[in-house]
Amino acid sequence: MSEFQLVMPKMGESIAEATIIRWTKKEGDSIAVDETVMEIATDKVDSEVPSPKAGILKKCLYKDGDVVAVNETIAIIEIEGTEAISTSVPAVPVTKTEPPVVKPTTVHAAPAVSTEQQIQTTHNDGSNKFYSPLVLNIARTENISMAQLETISGTGAEGRVTKRDILAYVQNKGNISIAPQIAKTQSVQTEKTTTGDSISYKPVASTNGGDEIIEMDRMRRLIADHMVMSKHTSPHVTSFVEADVTNMFVWREKAKKVYEKREGEKITFTPMFIECVVKAIKDFPMVNITVDGYNIIKRKAINIGMAAALPSGNLIVPVIKNADTMNLIGLTKMVNELANKARANKLSPDDIQGGTFTLTNVGGFGNVMGTPIINQPQVAILATGTIKKKPAVLETPMGDVIAIRHMMFLSLSYDHRVVDGSLGGSFLRRVGDYMEQWDVNREI
Repeated sequence: MSEFQLVMPKMGESIAEATIIRWTKKEGDSIAVDETVMEIATDKVDSEVPSPKAGILKKCLYKDGDVVAVNETIAIIEIEGTEAISTSVPAVPVTKTEPPVVKPTTVHAAPAVSTEQQIQTTHNDGSNKFYSPLVLNIARTENISMAQLETISGTGAEGRVTKRDILAYVQNKGNISIAPQIAKTQSVQTEKTTTGDSISYKPVASTNGGDEIIEMDRMRRLIADHMVMSKHTSPHVTSFVEADVTNMFVWREKAKKVYEKREGEKITFTPMFIECVVKAIKDFPMVNITVDGYNIIKRKAINIGMAAALPSGNLIVPVIKNADTMNLIGLTKMVNELANKARANKLSPDDIQGGTFTLTNVGGFGNVMGTPIINQPQVAILATGTIKKKPAVLETPMGDVIAIRHMMFLSLSYDHRVVDGSLGGSFLRRVGDYMEQWDVNREI
């Protein structure tokens, strides 16, 4: 008999570790090729890890709830044969979708940890606590001393400090000076929480008879953390314009039956909106950026995230990579493919990574406009409202007339650290202009 080392798979270029949700096999169980051994979770997706080898699960090296670095050995599988011990990265896991959660820009993204770094000792400077290479890397980047690191209460196995713990510590470092002032002005009861040398205050909700307490599931907790982090990271400003999309509406009414008969799928407004957004980004490339401390990263690729509804009612943002290289048919096919994968919970980790700008259609819920929250580390997000018939003034050679038009509100939330009102407002108006200038005689 020989042994095979099953390792934690790499779930994407920015993912350096994953949490074990539960083992689906226990020690001594038989495992078939490609049979699921465990379920894991990252800050983006939940996945099942299959075994590339058949055999017996000899030893589980980690427990449920442990956070493990990618490429780290997680289990030993005993297989038939006389081969030497081998190590292999499992095939791409089967993925269960989760809303994307982006790290705050106040915490510089830690570079991927190499296998060589992972096997090095993680006991540092005489400390008897265990710290993963990722945690130590973040600590170095944020100038957190070992003494400060040891004050952080860990939530991992045996009190180990996880990535989430150190990110929470860094995020709360700046709350010490302003929290007391906030507490004085709050009219609701608050609870003081101390993390390391930081103090934060949160409202305490009271309950009355008949109230039902519903614990957030993991997906909802991630969404909540993501929204709060984005608001803490970026000063949000939202601008609005109203666009006459009559030409788009009329063109789609003519084209949708022809397109569906020819391509076997529907054409929605979403790819049409994306085409207009891409054109506007080419005109205003400083909307397609990311902030890294006091540096601005100007993105070459235009990768458009589109908010899609999951069966649970939650939203996730799959990404159309290099949208500027696609024509309308290509955009339509990609939009439909990603939407179908989202509804079927079949999005892969790569499907939800790398976005540089996000579009969300609040009009799908019957809303006329919205003030969306930026999908970090992007700097802008566009919301499209519902299309409604309205009387509007049209300028004609014979004078102004009132006509029934299809009108829609557009709202752009942007990071005021790097996108000022002039840029944000001009970009938004340009998107509206491209929508209004849609060629009603365009060939599909």
